[in-house]
Amino acid sequence: MYAVGVSAHYSFMLILANVKSARKILSLSGPDLQRLTHLSKSDVQHLHTAVAISYRRHSPVTALQVHRGECPSLEPGHKLSLACPVLDALLRGGVPLSGITELAGESSAGKTQFGLQLCLSVQYPLAYGGLNSGAVYICTEDSFPIKRLRQLITQQARLRPELPQALIRSIRFSDNIYIEHAADLGALQACVSQRVPILLSRGLVRLVVVDSVAALFRSEFQADEGIERARHMLAFAATLHRLSHNYSTPVLCINQVTEVMDGPDPAHCNFGLVDNKVLPALGMAWANQVMVRLMLLRLPGCVGTGEQGGTSAPRRLEVVFAPHLPRASCLCGVWEEGVRGLPNRPRSVTNSVTKRLETTGELGLNDGT
Repeated sequence: MYAVGVSAHYSFMLILANVKSARKILSLSGPDLQRLTHLSKSDVQHLHTAVAISYRRHSPVTALQVHRGECPSLEPGHKLSLACPVLDALLRGGVPLSGITELAGESSAGKTQFGLQLCLSVQYPLAYGGLNSGAVYICTEDSFPIKRLRQLITQQARLRPELPQALIRSIRFSDNIYIEHAADLGALQACVSQRVPILLSRGLVRLVVVDSVAALFRSEFQADEGIERARHMLAFAATLHRLSHNYSTPVLCINQVTEVMDGPDPAHCNFGLVDNKVLPALGMAWANQVMVRLMLLRLPGCVGTGEQGGTSAPRRLEVVFAPHLPRASCLCGVWEEGVRGLPNRPRSVTNSVTKRLETTGELGLNDGT
């Protein structure tokens, strides 16, 4: 009734004590369970052990098995690739499959470009950094950039020349991206708690993108409604965490930034991109729900891809915090085919940009870490 290995005698005593679930058994201490059921100390210990073993989700995994890649419950790589070796190197493989990853930045920094690129990357097989599934893209402020998505789809062969061309042609990218528009918080919560779980449970998607998370929380609450806003924010974040952990699905939340007008010296604030005096919106209540925080800054000037001949405004992608990553950054750009990282100092950077990057230490991958 309760678990494999629980005898009929134990079950009878549990029913008499009105303990009707395995969760209840595991939540009670040994003395409390002994008092309620009148079982002996050894019987209670055996009962706890039997229930815990029966309801354990996964078998224990040793560190050696993890090192050898012999974990049956984990997928190879455990990350979703950003479709660029430089960006993947910065994140040590890509976006984690569990938890909320936040990408914050100013307007026109290129945040949506990252979201679209991940929506395409997730559709590739596991061997090529994808999850062999689709994505759901939730828009809260602007309309979905369908023209840009079509352009990225047609340029996949240029972005990922190392992949078999037959594989790229065989994937119907646009058929596997589900677009949702949420005009208010009620619609947003209904989307993530009702429609998105259906897509996940059917195996249709393995990526959730919210663009942007700050728009509705900023517009629907006044300055004196901070407690109510935090309550809705925590409920929304809890839903995202539940979806991510239950379905091993990466969640990317695109966030806006606010300018630091006063307070302590910005040079001593560990917000990321402190030279711009900005920090992600929604404050500490939201920051505590994020597992990985990335920030994106658009720099002046232009940079070329070299072999492709196109130019782009340089960007700096920075890891602000993550449980598995050091504080680091790299340069990148947005081109017709997508987002690419710049592994070394590019030759085609204009002199003004070069001078800025040299003086601020923004050339290279690690910024001194």
